[in-house]
Amino acid sequence: MDEITYKPIGVIHSPFTDVQGMPIQPSGASGVEGTVELNTDLVPGLKDLDGFSHIILIYHFHLSNGHSLEVIPFLDDTPRGVFATRAPRRPNSIGISIVRLTGISGNTLQIQDVDILNETPVLDIKPFVPEFDNRRTALSGWLSGKRKDVRKTKADKRFANR
Repeated sequence: MDEITYKPIGVIHSPFTDVQGMPIQPSGASGVEGTVELNTDLVPGLKDLDGFSHIILIYHFHLSNGHSLEVIPFLDDTPRGVFATRAPRRPNSIGISIVRLTGISGNTLQIQDVDILNETPVLDIKPFVPEFDNRRTALSGWLSGKRKDVRKTKADKRFANR
C-alpha cells in the first residue's frame, strides 16, 4: 500500500505541557478546559457543529516517535498488544478523544474534558452522536474491572521519546 499523508487542520491547546501527570483519558479530565484553533480557511466546515454537545477529536501524537507492538498500558502491569490499548507509541501515532464542545468563536472551539498535550496537531473533528457511537453490549476485554481506575490514573513518561 502507498504511504498516506495528512496535513493538520489546526492545533489543540490545553494546560498540559508535559505528559507526566496528565489524565490518560477524557473521563479522567473532567472539567479541564482547552481550545481547538482551526486553520482559518476551514471555518466554513464548522457550520452546524454548535448544536452538538460533544465532538470527537482525531489527532497526531506529535511527541511519540517509533512504536512498540507490545506495551504496558497505564491501567495494567501486563504487556498487551498495542492494538488492545490506547497507548501513543503506535505504528501510526493517531489518537482520539471525545470532548465536550462548550462554544465556537470564529476559528476557535472551546472544549472541556481535555486529556491532550498542548500544541497537539488535530487531523479531524467529527460530531459525537450517542445513537451512532454508543454500544450497550460492548465488551472491554482486559480493561473489564479496571475502568474505575481511569479517573484517578495519571500519565507517566513510559511512552515519551527515548
